[in-house]
Amino acid sequence: MKGKIYGLGVGPGDPELLTLRAYRILTEVDLVCVPKSKAEKESLALSIAAKAVNKELETMELVFPMTHDKQILKEHWDLATEKIAEKAREGKNIAFITIGDPMFYSTYAYVLERVKRQYPDVEIETIPGITAFTACASVINEPLTEGDETLAVIPAAYGIGPIREALEKNDNVVLMKVNSLFDEVVELIKELDLLGKAVYISRAGYPDQFYTTDLESLVGIDKNYMSLMIIRKAGWKSL
Repeated sequence: MKGKIYGLGVGPGDPELLTLRAYRILTEVDLVCVPKSKAEKESLALSIAAKAVNKELETMELVFPMTHDKQILKEHWDLATEKIAEKAREGKNIAFITIGDPMFYSTYAYVLERVKRQYPDVEIETIPGITAFTACASVINEPLTEGDETLAVIPAAYGIGPIREALEKNDNVVLMKVNSLFDEVVELIKELDLLGKAVYISRAGYPDQFYTTDLESLVGIDKNYMSLMIIRKAGWKSL
């Protein structure tokens, strides 16, 4: 009997935000695959899963470097998928855990693609999780959209050009991973007269979660990787 692979979203940070299905699967699987950007770096996804379940989790670390080099990424995606598929063929049920939702800017998507194409005999199922940007909207108690408003969600690590275009074409914009270009984004927002309509949220769902609309006070300060920005052109109702 072959095992089964689950792509499992553990949510944005708070262990209580796991779905009931995600919790059940975590308690039942034989192995938890832990994606990490560096071998020595602690996994946020694993820390959430470990706090959620009362069980010693058998884990297998998979390193995915933070790089835009497509060849390096392909090599790591291929190797990780091979390792996971081998374990499933041995009969192990496996959870590949991810922060947020596994179908939203997640390394899991590349593993899923490869399993379906290269290992069609291995069953794989995806378990959705709460995304960071919806959790952040709950943290600030403000809606992401209302009525006919449009929303764009884009990564903020690929230059100011796409960010400017998104802000010009949409009513509301979420900038994921805004830490690397934060200062440049603040300048753009000032130029577009949107400074009072943007909020920065860091580590939503963690005990030290933080948000502010005073973006200028954070210029020049290192930001946490787990951070994003929401810009709402209609303005905030209570922030």
